[in-house]
Amino acid sequence: MADYEAYCVKCKAKRVMKDAKVVTNAKGRKMAKGVCPKCGTKMNLFLKG
Repeated sequence: MADYEAYCVKCKAKRVMKDAKVVTNAKGRKMAKGVCPKCGTKMNLFLKG
């Protein structure tokens, strides 16, 4: 499984997501969803392709 780096709005820094899962949203775009390893805030990242 790939490591996804996303911006945490609570920590105000880029971090590698913990427990990241690739899902498809209602409009058909792929997203990586996970949590911040430091503070536990939910993180989202839109993926290319």
